[in-house]
Amino acid sequence: MSNADATKRAHNTQGGVKTLPGFSTFSSSGDGAETDPQEYARLLELYDTSFRNIAEGEVVKGTVVKVTQTDVVVDVGFKSEGLISIEEFIDENGQVMAQPGDIVDVLLERTEDREGHVVLSREKAEKMKIWDEVEKAYLERKVVIGRVIERIKGGLAVDIGVRAFLPGSQIDVRPVRNLDALRGQELRMRVIKVNKKRGNIVLSRKVLLEEENAEKKKTTLDTLAEGKVLRGTVKNLTDYGAFIDLGGIDGLLHITDMSWGRVTHPSEVVHVGDDIEVIVLKYDAATERVSLGHKQLVPDPWTNVIERYPVGIRVSGKVVSLTDYGAFIELEPGVEGLIHVSEMSWSKRVKHPSKLLTVGDAVEAMVLGVDPGARRISLGLKQVETNPWHELASKYPIGTTITGKVRNLTEFGAFVEVEEGIDGLIHISDMSWSKIKHPSEVLKKGDEVEAQVLSIDADNQRLSLGLKQLQTGIWKDFFAAHHVGDVVEGKVVRLTNFGAFVELADGIEGLIHVSEFDSSNGGEKLELRAGESYQMKIIRLVPEERKIGLSIRALKDAEFRADWESYVESSGRPEVTLGDHFRNMK
Repeated sequence: MSNADATKRAHNTQGGVKTLPGFSTFSSSGDGAETDPQEYARLLELYDTSFRNIAEGEVVKGTVVKVTQTDVVVDVGFKSEGLISIEEFIDENGQVMAQPGDIVDVLLERTEDREGHVVLSREKAEKMKIWDEVEKAYLERKVVIGRVIERIKGGLAVDIGVRAFLPGSQIDVRPVRNLDALRGQELRMRVIKVNKKRGNIVLSRKVLLEEENAEKKKTTLDTLAEGKVLRGTVKNLTDYGAFIDLGGIDGLLHITDMSWGRVTHPSEVVHVGDDIEVIVLKYDAATERVSLGHKQLVPDPWTNVIERYPVGIRVSGKVVSLTDYGAFIELEPGVEGLIHVSEMSWSKRVKHPSKLLTVGDAVEAMVLGVDPGARRISLGLKQVETNPWHELASKYPIGTTITGKVRNLTEFGAFVEVEEGIDGLIHISDMSWSKIKHPSEVLKKGDEVEAQVLSIDADNQRLSLGLKQLQTGIWKDFFAAHHVGDVVEGKVVRLTNFGAFVELADGIEGLIHVSEFDSSNGGEKLELRAGESYQMKIIRLVPEERKIGLSIRALKDAEFRADWESYVESSGRPEVTLGDHFRNMK
């Protein structure tokens, strides 16, 4: 309207000016003062706006008139003012965000309550504005930012100004296992469904990520090539490697390509979210598979390892792993050597490396061999110490009598511990001058025995001992007291297919050959029984071999000869020799 029309409309029939709510009155008479036409027109426009027909449920602008301890008084141009609870104006820090004169958006819920006040709501006005923005974002496919409130059935509750739902399937391009970890995080999302009447809003972060990844992927693929060095973000870890996001496309960094050193799990080198530099080892454009490497960015430490670790040098390292067959020692990052269990001690019987070493121990060893091609270094732990076997010959000369404990029995002999870690073997053939079937017939595990040193092989760590070599006294006495032809009594201790072993005295045994069982007169073979004692004649003595030959047949022949001679003498018959007698019998 024109200024003149505005001025005319402002006067009533009494010539006064109508007072506008919240404004001072103006007078155009009496004092000669004139009102500014433009300012007056603005006030009339505001008056018109204030008193237009505003519908309930509409958002209008109001002026804060007063702030009390409980309410904020707001004037929206009606006859009366509206009261809004002060809680709707308190921010996150507990501060009241309202002062007299502030212009605020409010929702007109009702024009008048029982007390005559206009019913207003700032919160509902804000929510209505947000709903309008949400609908606009939905139609225009704009990005909304929201904060995760809590985990609910099927997904997450998100605050975007109003409560919205983010389904679990729409959180990421890959399934998210721990939804609780997202609580409190701000996410960028798209509105994929909105129903204002029901108050439903459905969001999707996955759609936005897929769009962003598609753009990144296109850029990455245009520049991707084998041998190119890139930076990426660790996206996921598995037992066999890590997936690296290169920008819209993932590459696999296998565990074997993470470090030149030992890696038992990818988490020892990288973690989810790490920014890492990698090199493209292989790229298949058809399948879009990318193989990455990290260790290839630094020189291979095995290239000149033979120069740094020549055979015979002493080295220091740390135990990084133990197995049944040895211990792996890290000499430097990426270079390990193996101390085989057989190279750990000169004298101790090492059943498992854990008996001597523990993971993390610092050790000193000697380089025994280097194979750069196979990436192997053989180390020795015992080689840095003196070999006690080389001192054995001076400590125990051959012929020395030693005392030890029987540690173990086998079919071929007994192992006797001479000193800690050094065992000597008493072979079954050196246990007794008599023939035995098993060492347990002479010794038992745990027995304290005296034995004679027979031989020492320091290089092969062998010590031969003898038990029977100390049993010379009883044999010497026996051979001195007995001669061929003597009649003795003995107990059969063992029967074999070639004869019977007979114990003549403690520790002294002789053999009756099977041919010496027969009687001289052609009678049946005598059946001997183990444990039974018999009389027999000594027919052979070999002192140097500790052997005694016995015969029952010789004894029977002698008895028969004596009986025959007695018979001839008593009968007065002509003398006939036994030889003639036997010839006549045939």
